[in-house]
Amino acid sequence: MSDFLLVLALAALPAAGNFSGGVLAELFPVSERALSLALHLAAGIVLAVVGLELMPEALGAGLPWIPLLAFVAGGAIFIGLDRMIGFVQARTGGGGEKQSGAFAIFSGVSMDLFSDGVMIGTGTVVNPALGLLLAVGQVPADVPEGFAAVATLRNAGIGRRKRIAMAAGFAVPILLGATIGYWALRDAPEIVTLSVLALTGGALTAVVVEEMISEAHEGETSRLGPVFLTAGFALFGAISVYLGA
Repeated sequence: MSDFLLVLALAALPAAGNFSGGVLAELFPVSERALSLALHLAAGIVLAVVGLELMPEALGAGLPWIPLLAFVAGGAIFIGLDRMIGFVQARTGGGGEKQSGAFAIFSGVSMDLFSDGVMIGTGTVVNPALGLLLAVGQVPADVPEGFAAVATLRNAGIGRRKRIAMAAGFAVPILLGATIGYWALRDAPEIVTLSVLALTGGALTAVVVEEMISEAHEGETSRLGPVFLTAGFALFGAISVYLGA
């Protein structure tokens, strides 16, 4: 049980980083141009998570076609999630396309945190030092993600109390992922764990392309958007290389 409590404590570190990014979005006014740049930065980070962390790990499976199918299934999960958000909003009389996109981005960041939790949970089983490395390494990447998600909710007209509650709620997916990684996936066949990571990677890719980048071009934009996109990718790449080493 003490090892499981360690897993939860480690998973709380990226959750805190994400929440702190959300708090920054509450403390400072965010223009449409700044929001666009924040979304480009977050999109680059998420693409790097998928391209440098999730899929290289998943494709190391003995049967790589299974994680590849899981990756495609992740895109289908995004479609289901997007439709579910639209259905719920239609039933509750909620806020239209802008709020739907904001909730989809929030869900995408939540999925990224879930994958972080899975890796922290399974990594800690292998070696507590590895779990610590994975947790600490995610924090710098999670701050801009939290900022972009909460700033998008703010831009969509979501109330402050609800935004803060949702930012605090980012702890749920990573703690859930860590719990599943520790208790369920540690004894599961490797192909199952790797397929879960690939599934998450497919959903995240769809969220970036269909929601984050789309939302980033809704209002006033900046020519620096592509620079921030590639800088986000490079930021996570640096974390992966230097902290991973």
